Amino acid sequence: MNKLKREYQFFKQQSPNVRVLLMTNLLYAFVLPVVEIFVGAYVMRHTSEPVSVAFYQLFMYIGIIATSFVNGFLLRHVSVKVLYAGGILVSGLSMFTMMLVKSLGFVELGIAGFVLGAASGFFWTNRYLLTLNNTTDNSRNYFFGLESFFFSITSITVPLLIGAFISQIDGKEIMGCLIDINGAYRLVTVGVIVVTLFAVAVLWRGKFANPVQKNFLYFRFCTLWKKMLLLASLKGMVQGFLVTAPAILVLKLVGDEGTLGLIQGISGTLTAILVYVLGRIAKPEDRPKIFIAGLLVFFIGTLFNGVLFSATGVIIFVLCKVIFQPLFDLPYYPIMMQTIDAVVKIEKRNEYTYILSHEFGLFLGRAFGLILFMVLAFAISQDFALKYALILVGALQLIAYPLAQNIIKQNQTVR
Repeated sequence: MNKLKREYQFFKQQSPNVRVLLMTNLLYAFVLPVVEIFVGAYVMRHTSEPVSVAFYQLFMYIGIIATSFVNGFLLRHVSVKVLYAGGILVSGLSMFTMMLVKSLGFVELGIAGFVLGAASGFFWTNRYLLTLNNTTDNSRNYFFGLESFFFSITSITVPLLIGAFISQIDGKEIMGCLIDINGAYRLVTVGVIVVTLFAVAVLWRGKFANPVQKNFLYFRFCTLWKKMLLLASLKGMVQGFLVTAPAILVLKLVGDEGTLGLIQGISGTLTAILVYVLGRIAKPEDRPKIFIAGLLVFFIGTLFNGVLFSATGVIIFVLCKVIFQPLFDLPYYPIMMQTIDAVVKIEKRNEYTYILSHEFGLFLGRAFGLILFMVLAFAISQDFALKYALILVGALQLIAYPLAQNIIKQNQTVR
C-alpha cells in the first residue's frame, strides 16, 4: 500500500498539464479497445477475407494522413485543445458510422476505413503535439511508461468486459424493449460516447498553447530528421504486417481463441507492469537497451512461427508480439520527441512540421507492410506470407537498433 501511495505522490509531482494529459489518456484507454474490437469484428463478420481487412486498414491509414494534413491548417485558427477533444469525440462517434453501413464491398470498406482513420488522425497528431510541448526528455520515459501501462491493461480487460456484457444482455428485455446483438452494440456505443465526454471534461482543465509559427508544410529536411523518418517507416512496416497476420494465424492454426486470449491476458498484464517499472526507473541513456530487447523478442517470435508453423509456434509468436509492442514504444516515442526538439533548433521550424512528416513516415511503412503481405499472399501463397515474410520483417526491424543509437548520439550533439 505504501508503494502505491508513493507512486501516486510521484504522479502528483508532475506538472498540471502532464497530469491532465495522463488522466485524459487513461479515460481514452477505455475507448480505444472498444472502437478497435467493434470495427474489427464488424469487418471480419461481413467479409472474412484477410485482403478485405488489409484494404480497409490501408484506407484507415490514408484517413490518418489526410486529417493530419488538415489539422496543420486548423492549428492556425483553432485551439489544439479543441482539436484534440474533437478527435476523442469523433473516434467514439465513428462506431455509429460503421453501424449505418449495411453491406461491405470495397467501396464501403474504403469509406469506413477513411472515416475511422480521419478521427484517429486528429487524436494522435494533437496528442503528440501536446505531449511534446508539455514534457521534457527526462520525464518522457515515465509519461510513456504510465501511458503504456494504461493502454496495455485496458486492451486486455475492456474486451473481456464488453464481451461478457453483450453475451449477458443479448436476448434480454429491458423496459419493454427486446435487446438483440445490434441493440447491445448500440448500448456499448452510448457507453463509449459517455466516456469520451468525461475525457474531454478532464482535458478542458489543461492550459495548452498552439505552435507560434504557422507554416508547417516542408519537403526538405536535415539528415537527422531523414534518419528519424526511416525509423518511423520501420515501425510502420511492422504495424502494417501485424494488422492481419496474427488474426489469420490464430484462425488457421490455433482455433481455440479462448485459451490464447487467456495466455495473452496474463502475459500482457505482466508486460504492462514491466513497462511501467521501466518507465519509472529508466534514464534517457537506457532507451537503446530497452529498444534492442523488444526487437529481439519480436524476431525470436517470428522465427518460432516460421520454423514450427503450428499452434505452438503461433502462441509463442503472439506472446512475443504482446511483449514487443510496449517495449518498442516505450523508448521509441521519447527518441522521436527528443529528435523533434533537436531539429526544431537546427531548422527553426514549427514543431507540427515534424509531427506531420512523422505520420507520412509511418504511413509509408504501414502501406509497404500491408502491400507486401497482400502481394506475397496472392503471388505465392498465404502460407508463404505468414511463414517467411514475418521473419523478413522481424529481421529488418533489427536495423532500427543501430539507427536509433545513431539518432540519439546526434541529438546529444545538438542539445
